[in-house]
Amino acid sequence: MCYLRTITAIIILSLSAINLHAELMDAETVISLKSVRDYHISPDGKHLLYNVRTPDIKENTSRNDLYLININGSGKRRLTSGGTNNYSPCWSPDGKKIAFISDRSGSPQIHVMNIDGGEASQITSMEHGVGNLLWSPDGKYFSFTSKVKLEKTMAERHKDMPKANVLLYDDLPVRHWDKFTDEYYSHLFIIPVEGGEAKDLMKGEKYDVPLQPFGGRSQICWSPESSEIAYTCKKVDDPEMSTNSDIYVIPIAGTKSNNITEGMEGYDLDPVYTPDNKHIAFISMQRPGYESDKQRLFLYNRRNARIEEVTKDFKYNVNHPVFSKDGQNVYFYAGNSDGTYQIWNIDLKSKKSSTVTEGNYNWGDRGLLVTPDGNNLILSRRNFNHPEEIFSLNLKSKKLTQLTFENSDVMKKIDPVKIEAKWITSTDGAKVHCWVVYPPDFDASKKYPLLTYCQGGPQQMVSQHFSTGWSFLTMASEGYVIVAPNRRGCPGFGQEWTDAINQDYDGQPMQDILAATDEMLQEPYIDKNRTAAIGASAGGYAVFWLAGNHEGRFKAFISHCGMFNMISKYGSTEEMWFPNWDNGGPYWVSDNIEYYTESSPHTYADKWDTPILIITGEKDFRVPYTQSLEAFTLAQSKGIPSRLLYYPNENHWILGLQEKVIWYREFFDFLKTYCK
Repeated sequence: MCYLRTITAIIILSLSAINLHAELMDAETVISLKSVRDYHISPDGKHLLYNVRTPDIKENTSRNDLYLININGSGKRRLTSGGTNNYSPCWSPDGKKIAFISDRSGSPQIHVMNIDGGEASQITSMEHGVGNLLWSPDGKYFSFTSKVKLEKTMAERHKDMPKANVLLYDDLPVRHWDKFTDEYYSHLFIIPVEGGEAKDLMKGEKYDVPLQPFGGRSQICWSPESSEIAYTCKKVDDPEMSTNSDIYVIPIAGTKSNNITEGMEGYDLDPVYTPDNKHIAFISMQRPGYESDKQRLFLYNRRNARIEEVTKDFKYNVNHPVFSKDGQNVYFYAGNSDGTYQIWNIDLKSKKSSTVTEGNYNWGDRGLLVTPDGNNLILSRRNFNHPEEIFSLNLKSKKLTQLTFENSDVMKKIDPVKIEAKWITSTDGAKVHCWVVYPPDFDASKKYPLLTYCQGGPQQMVSQHFSTGWSFLTMASEGYVIVAPNRRGCPGFGQEWTDAINQDYDGQPMQDILAATDEMLQEPYIDKNRTAAIGASAGGYAVFWLAGNHEGRFKAFISHCGMFNMISKYGSTEEMWFPNWDNGGPYWVSDNIEYYTESSPHTYADKWDTPILIITGEKDFRVPYTQSLEAFTLAQSKGIPSRLLYYPNENHWILGLQEKVIWYREFFDFLKTYCK
């Protein structure tokens, strides 16, 4: 009898453990996950410094703190407690101190503290705060960026009207991403580490460093001897029309920058000095006006100013290169033709390339470092089932060691989804890579609703990207099968594949999406009466286009910040090089008006007949909210069941935590109504 009670107890405990483990990922859980980023190895190679972003949905905000661990992952210690945001960390060259940016004094300023603990001391008191902090290799200076005022305000122009809220423009750009342009520019500064007067290295220049709005510290680099700084800047008179950024070098004792990439008219980005101090490596795109051209790696010879391309025979895009200790190899991450980001190595003598990592993961896209002894890579890893954590990879033995476990307690309870790579045949015979994501405990004998995910970009790969927005893990956990095709235009499958969407938005890329949908609709476990197409940005455009061309395939649509009317969008977006390249120029050019008309979703308004949820942010200047409003007006005027989810304070992305929770609630509520 006692034996039976023991066995029963074991069974109950086992079932309890299973139930505890088998939780489904929901919106609030995924949004509450921590984010690990911005990590740095100590000069002696013994410690790792990193940033953790912790969301607080109740307070609708996040805090950022710095942590220190031993290089083997042990001895975790939190370094910061003051303020809400502590970020942009860097080591002193002797490894005894760290510098970081903190808002503990009310605005983001440079602070320094000993790694042994104690209070942090404030170094800067810049009126508009600081960003993009770096410590010079000789330990004498900090470099940073800060805003400087170089234009008159309206109050200065009309001193008798101080309460007027007016902006005046004589030229484009009027606005960028989510802000109207004003009298301020972001400049590069240096300041002695003990404090004092900051020196503006770009005095009087009406240009921004780094590139706005997404450029960061990777666009700025100190030379090993600390005599100069290389930086990325777009010094052109028509930034809204041009992608011509260049690499500039400025001596810290001087005032004049030298353009080392003059004549290279595409994007030039991310300068890095080689360990031997003889070269500056950088990323370059060849074609002007095209943000998705092949990202090539070049070396600039500091002695004779010659420039050599390293990656002539390399197929993929190079991202954030780092050098081996001896400088003979360069490591970077690249999107591969299997829908993942892997770490690659190029031998600089032979120019031969090889992969360092493998598997259904994105490796290194949150950071890639080489340890001081040259033996290991410190890198991030994530996929649809796992948020990013930091790992150490031994380059000889290939032994992989996980160093951070910021989300392990949560994720060990979550039922993972099944991830499958699927190659389908498109309408022209081309093979299209797709990710198919299945619900936890998927049973092929049952019927499931299908979500066709339309990728944005438009030149962006559907990779093993874990995100708190558009989370495939969360969607599949709600019982949906997801197919996500890497249609024409998605990088990672050769430049020709990437280029194929240019001036063909409504052509083969849409046929790739429909072909992927049709193949999934043949699967016996898919319910053809419960199908939806979903997507954001260029994916939102695809949803709007499909709404007028899907021929009954879908029962519901969800479009987030999508382009509805290509002509009106041209006149209201903020970076003109984007439509000029992708659409072949302005709509009023006679050769283009037919393309603008035929490719625009609004042209097919007469065929709209399917329920649609439309989401937009008022501060989205890339695809202005009026595009979504036009589409909603159409649906309402035709009596189509439709909803408009409008965010007054959000941009192209939904960043607020509670706002994001509501996004998911309305997203799934709409799907349950029409694709339950």
